[in-house]
Amino acid sequence: MKIGIIIGSVRDGRIGAGVAQWVHEQAQGREATYELIDLKEFDLPVLTTHQIPSTAGKDYWDERVNRWSAAVDACQGYVFVTPEYNHGLPGGLKNAFDLLFPEWWSKAVAFVSYGAASGFRVVEQWRPVVANANMFDIKAQVALSTMIDFTDGVLQPAERHPTELAAMFDSLEKATAALTRMRG
Repeated sequence: MKIGIIIGSVRDGRIGAGVAQWVHEQAQGREATYELIDLKEFDLPVLTTHQIPSTAGKDYWDERVNRWSAAVDACQGYVFVTPEYNHGLPGGLKNAFDLLFPEWWSKAVAFVSYGAASGFRVVEQWRPVVANANMFDIKAQVALSTMIDFTDGVLQPAERHPTELAAMFDSLEKATAALTRMRG
């Protein structure tokens, strides 16, 4: 079982890469294989095509989208490492999500959020978005405050964060296994 840890920020100087690296380190030794997927490396175009992703048959109009499709499709579940921008979704990650559809269908997703208010609002906004792709979102989440949990842009996890992350992994792996069986 392969679970992608998607770095959801494409900004220069982003702290999300460090958060995702910490998540990846914490996932080592688990039964599932966790792989970092850096959204920034795909340099995705903005969704402007008339082609509806759900009807594209995983063959998209742009090679960058095809590479993104292959990376997402190779995973059975996901951890979105998502920033909260202006009380909402990060545009780059939302666009990347919208560029695809069957690759997400009926898979499990968990959230590690960060922001001034720990990213709670962005996770609540992600939940109905992923539900449209019939995804199962894990209730357990890890929320990091940029005001408390970082020093000079470097994550300093609180004592409770590894325990919260382990509980999230446990739920995500069970849901991913169940949904993989259901998809056949």
